[in-house]
Amino acid sequence: MLDEANHFHPNIKLVRQIGTSLSFLDVFIENKNGILVTSVYHKEAAEPYIVPFKSDHPRHVFRNIIEGALLRAIRYSSTLDIFNQERRTIQLMLLYNGYPPRFIYTRFKEFLSQYISSSSSFYLLIPSCIETEIQFSTMRTKVLQQKTDAEHQLLYRVATITDNEQDEQAKDKFNQIKQQKEDKWDKCVIVHYKHEQRFATYKRDFHQLWNDLFNGTPILNTKLIVGNRNNLNTKEELVSKRPVMLSTTKNKYP
Repeated sequence: MLDEANHFHPNIKLVRQIGTSLSFLDVFIENKNGILVTSVYHKEAAEPYIVPFKSDHPRHVFRNIIEGALLRAIRYSSTLDIFNQERRTIQLMLLYNGYPPRFIYTRFKEFLSQYISSSSSFYLLIPSCIETEIQFSTMRTKVLQQKTDAEHQLLYRVATITDNEQDEQAKDKFNQIKQQKEDKWDKCVIVHYKHEQRFATYKRDFHQLWNDLFNGTPILNTKLIVGNRNNLNTKEELVSKRPVMLSTTKNKYP
């Protein structure tokens, strides 16, 4: 069976191993007295490099990096102690790449507060530590119950293949949500620009100009969305195709 699985992807190879612990991709599994414990696996030779905070990227890129790391830590950590250890690893990695402590604290709090009640005493301690194993278990259960993008796509493919009534209802619901999203964009004006540091206040200035020009008119009922695109790197800026071959040899006289 492993021999057949090794042909699924050229970069993923499975090996036979017997022991109390093993790693697979970015998951580390350990058998402690008959209890399987999971955590995030870090390669010893891997450097803790991510997108530097001083790089010329939109702010949502840095936010997505932190949220992605926390989601993985919550999903893979089977106990509170393991999660706290991984959380400290994430904080050190962010500090190593120039992320300000206040920015880290704010993003940790905004993300974790989605799964913890504001009335909880832990809400005031974010992101120092979680008080009890029950709080972490509750938070982890909420995260694991959320479907990933791959799972949503799988459900849609199943709904298009099978003919039973339950799958048809799931497909209709998906199409209804998709139609609602399409209708939402009908009343929007979307403006994109290339992200640069000198355009840091471009969004705010554009919205202010929009409100000043169309104040008191029906156009204000149209939602204005100002987005940005990443600048192309040097490799993408260079010519991607070979230029027309020109003769570089001199004419030969008879």
